[in-house]
Amino acid sequence: MLSRFRLAPLTAALLGASLSIPPAWAVEELTLDTLVVSSDWLGATQADPRTTPGGRQSLGEETLEAGEVRNLEDALARVPGVHVQDETGTGILPNIGVRGLSPRRSERVQILVDGIPAALGPYSNIGVSLFPVTLSTLERVDVVRGGAAVHYGPNNVGGVLNFVTRGIPYEAETQLRERLTVDEATGHVLTDSYIRAGGQVSERLGLQVQANLVRGEAGREHSDTEVDNFIVDGEYLIDDAHSLAGQLQYYGVDAELPGALSPEAFEQDRSDSQRPHDRFEADTWRGHLTWRWQPNEDVDFSWRHFGHHSDRTFWFGQSLGTGFHWADPAAPTTHVADSPRPFRVWASEPRLALRRGDHTLMLGARYLEESVDFDVNRRELATGTTSEVRRWDFETQAVAAYVSDTWRLGDSGWTLTPGLRYEHAEMDFADALGGGEDDNLAEEWLPGLTVGFEANDAWYLFATSQRSLTPVQLAQVTNPGDVANETAWNHELGARYTAGAWQAEATGFVIDYEDQIVKQPDNSLKNLGRTRYQGLEARLAWAPVGEPLSLEGTWTWLDTEQRDGEHAGNEVPNAPEHLLNLHAGWTQGDWTWNLNGRYVAESFSDAANTEEETADGSAGELPDYWQVDTSLAYRLPVAADASLTLGVHNLTDHDAFFRGVDVSPVGRVPLPGRAYSLGLDVTF
Repeated sequence: MLSRFRLAPLTAALLGASLSIPPAWAVEELTLDTLVVSSDWLGATQADPRTTPGGRQSLGEETLEAGEVRNLEDALARVPGVHVQDETGTGILPNIGVRGLSPRRSERVQILVDGIPAALGPYSNIGVSLFPVTLSTLERVDVVRGGAAVHYGPNNVGGVLNFVTRGIPYEAETQLRERLTVDEATGHVLTDSYIRAGGQVSERLGLQVQANLVRGEAGREHSDTEVDNFIVDGEYLIDDAHSLAGQLQYYGVDAELPGALSPEAFEQDRSDSQRPHDRFEADTWRGHLTWRWQPNEDVDFSWRHFGHHSDRTFWFGQSLGTGFHWADPAAPTTHVADSPRPFRVWASEPRLALRRGDHTLMLGARYLEESVDFDVNRRELATGTTSEVRRWDFETQAVAAYVSDTWRLGDSGWTLTPGLRYEHAEMDFADALGGGEDDNLAEEWLPGLTVGFEANDAWYLFATSQRSLTPVQLAQVTNPGDVANETAWNHELGARYTAGAWQAEATGFVIDYEDQIVKQPDNSLKNLGRTRYQGLEARLAWAPVGEPLSLEGTWTWLDTEQRDGEHAGNEVPNAPEHLLNLHAGWTQGDWTWNLNGRYVAESFSDAANTEEETADGSAGELPDYWQVDTSLAYRLPVAADASLTLGVHNLTDHDAFFRGVDVSPVGRVPLPGRAYSLGLDVTF
């Protein structure tokens, strides 16, 4: 299984590294003969995640490839503190929230792909409205809920999610994977086809090609989807100290969006769609190249260049001048709008890690440029008349720098890491139609401190305190008055226990937000001012070596409060008080059975905490629900690594919902209904 794990050839040459395979629930663990410093904070702490100072969990291939995991939302919902809302059933537009922060368009968490920001505009457009990731291409998902704000920013209030794509294997390897998912109510079929081939071409050169195609429909009407994801990786060992690594990706998606339903339509048929004009089309070319210098185990310098050229467009129906909300799914559609948005981003980022005695110094800097065209056009259906509604142009130049010092206090078990991040982003706005101009400066010093104490081989204690920044976003220039940059303090106090078959972790957290901005049902933005999120995350897992049964449970308790304005004292929207996930796995010979149950408690969908649902479904309390998924896998004898998997999703066919998102903000978006999947995976 060595080929399944990413290790740069240079690192392997220096280390003579060996790897141990953990149980399905466990964090993937890298065991090193020699401790080598890394300029990547995530990579450095991956060496021993048990002693990471902050809430963290890593989902490995055992979870991501499980038959009951239909998409990334299913996998991420198993992590304490993570709340997901599955908008499409196909994984193309995930909505991920952490620690009570809104999951809408995953805009409250720093999402990385192989350490590179996934957002179309890392400073100016942090909502992930183009998500260039497919499940089959991933090797690991690293969920860091605290302690990483100094090293990765901005927009890291909810932590950091790093999606790690499959590494180049050492020996030539080919993987074929096919998965069919059939919805019970509609009979719709969604196919997921994946192929990967790669290995070491020579002693110095490694190459890999991946292709992932998704075709078909999810469980609702008007959900036809096509996704193309192609990735080419290369690594070249220049000499014993220098190496190059790069990746080029093309991702394209063309999908119908079923959107939200009116309450009446939901009760009649939750698989229906009332948004016949809603559609999403996007493509992106992304690439990065990293030069790395490791003269010895105490020095690691890397210089990464990355960028992307992307274009995404939403088409959506509107009801204008009819006396209805413009997005009411029960209202007659009078206009169809489109919002083409081209992005051009490039950046350069050097990083250095230097160890001297008990100190490990990490320094990093980044220069980044964004160019965005923010356009909207509208067509009147009755006459066919087309008009330009918006022609905005944005230019952003940003500089970031950070320094941290990890100080190990001898053999006492204590580790202190003070750090400081500097963010400076200048955003220029021009209105090509109205002639107006504006600008925004986001400039902040963001301190942080993490403390870890390894009491013994079983217990590890930690505390973190860090400040985070979210700059003013593109759409916020439309709001009257001043809309401030958002800042927040994040605090954690936690403990981990690892001994034999047991793993346990508990983390208390507090997020104090200043000037938080929240999107309203009509897509306007409202500054709620100060908000507070606090709670407790807990995880308990049992997986005895050599025994067939493994068990895992996670629980999150949330308490949120708006502390300013007309709704002071109310809860923050989309923040359920309880999240619970229970998992059981049974392995007997070549057979593996998994059962997973997820519980999401009630929450409010608006700042006013409206309890009784409005007639159009724009506000009202969101119901609690259970989602139960199960799978059965059989290891086939046809190859060294081959399996056949049957999965059942939403086993009880629960009919919960959440409120509409983005271009369909009014109404109910149903939880995907019961579906069945059949998967074949062969590696040779």
